[in-house]
Parts: sequence; C-alpha cells; structure tokens
Amino acid sequence: MTHALPMSLGPDVRANSISPGWIDVSAWQAHAPSEPQPLSAADHNQHPSGRVGTPDDVAAMVAYLVSPEARFVTGQNFVIDGGMTRKMIYED
Repeated sequence: MTHALPMSLGPDVRANSISPGWIDVSAWQAHAPSEPQPLSAADHNQHPSGRVGTPDDVAAMVAYLVSPEARFVTGQNFVIDGGMTRKMIYED
C-alpha cells in the first residue's frame, strides 16, 4: 500500500510508512499486570546505534513526515530500528 497509494492518489496525497524495531514502551505500561523488567546494557549494546529505541524516535519521524520539509517524500518505508535490520542477529 505504501507504494500503491501515492501512485493512485498523488500528487494530492502522499503515503509513507514507518516500520519500528525494538521500541521500549515500558514507561507507557503503568497499568501492566506485572512490573516490566528493566533493559540491560546488553539489550542496548546489541543495537548498532548503542541503544533500544524510544517512542520519541518514532515520533520524530512522524513529525518530519507531516512537516513541509517532507513534501517531496512519498511511497517510502522508514525502518526505525537502530540498525538491527542490517545486523539481523539478536542476542539472547
């Protein structure tokens, strides 16, 4: 759909997608049935970026995509995963 919608609806409509990787949402889980386990240094260090993602990382891409600066961007998928797609191996 990310590729088809801009072809069908452009130029009036732009369509992009975001594919997030490991995003730590534990701060949003205040009403979770059990206390979330804190992330370890190994969890962060396995990412080429050196850390697990946050909701703010995804929000920053959304803010860019809805801004006038992105008016020429359409039909794209943005992977926000700290480089893990390229690494392709998660530690145990």
